[in-house]
Amino acid sequence: MNIISGGVCAAKGFTANGIHCGIRRHKTKRDLALIYSQVPASAASVYTSNLVKGAPIAVTKAHLADGKAQAILCNSGNANTCNADGVEVAETMCSLLAAELGLAAQDVVVASTGVIGQRLDVAPIAAGIPALVQGLGDHSAEAAEAIMTTDTKRKELAVSFTVDGVTCRIGGIAKGSGMIHPDLATMLVFLTTDCAISPEMLNKALRSDVQNTFNMLSVDGDTSTNDMVTVLANGMAGNPEITAEGPAFDAFMQALNTVTVYLCRCIAGDGEGATKLLECQVSGAKTQAAAKTVAKSVICSSLTKAAMFGADANWGRVLCAIGYSGADVDVEKVEVQFRSAKGSVLVCMDGAGVEFSEELAKEILLEPEIEIVIDLHDGSGQATAWGCDLTYDYVKINGDYRT
Repeated sequence: MNIISGGVCAAKGFTANGIHCGIRRHKTKRDLALIYSQVPASAASVYTSNLVKGAPIAVTKAHLADGKAQAILCNSGNANTCNADGVEVAETMCSLLAAELGLAAQDVVVASTGVIGQRLDVAPIAAGIPALVQGLGDHSAEAAEAIMTTDTKRKELAVSFTVDGVTCRIGGIAKGSGMIHPDLATMLVFLTTDCAISPEMLNKALRSDVQNTFNMLSVDGDTSTNDMVTVLANGMAGNPEITAEGPAFDAFMQALNTVTVYLCRCIAGDGEGATKLLECQVSGAKTQAAAKTVAKSVICSSLTKAAMFGADANWGRVLCAIGYSGADVDVEKVEVQFRSAKGSVLVCMDGAGVEFSEELAKEILLEPEIEIVIDLHDGSGQATAWGCDLTYDYVKINGDYRT
């Protein structure tokens, strides 16, 4: 497997574009994105668990009932959520794009992100779609920028891999910075691959993968209303179609996971106001479920996140989060280390503190990527979760997000 350039345009037959159409006030910020496949593709998607869901989710669910799609249209700046005409607007977006591309409206995946509860005016979208389509090309970066809201960094990756001797490619773009919490968050993730795989197996692969990637990601404990992870597979690589589990499916899963883990880390590291990416690695749990529960609890702990912001090796906060997680843990066996590019420091053994250098710990925790390594010494279950530190800027960003 190799990392390659191209993002969502790396796979054969996919083009993309991103423009400013006028939804967002800042004319320098792109706000309308398109990903297009030359041929119909197998499609799968997972969505937010929030009971309040954006109108685009209802429309996309209906459109993907047949497991097929050919285009993804996404706007930023407005979530099209909690609006009386939301579904109508989302359907209109699909119809406008379909007419421009010569597709059926049900072959369009639609997504929106931004402010909740404000009506989305379809007029600027309608005016922008012709230019959006005309500019289709190797423009994954532009599409990635067009789906950003409070994100500060573009998030994209592509890899090549081999299935039955045939080279395939998979790439993705993502947005997400705040309202990030399992299950799914204010994240939009769009993945494209030229690997031939049936809709059923694509759906199985995506649902399996998100349990250990996007559902193990938290920035602030808020689960959003518009989250969506969608993958299109157009089969243009020419490999024998994957229709069952086996070596070919395993190779696809590995490639998919490489991209999704990278995007998870990008989202966590770009959390609103964040200065540090936190990765919590848990091993030695009685079960994988217990390991996941512990990892999520630690990564969601506001006190732990604040300590990491201050480069304070306050390991008691980690133990506290483990203790209230609800997982079946023998706290007298717990071991905790903090690790970064500057080294590692053991801060807790058998559930109790040990002597360590505060100076070394400070140096380790001043790095932009921190690993919280926990060994429960009670089984073989393991899991990883991602998050970020909690900073003053998080409050500043969200204090006037709407205004």
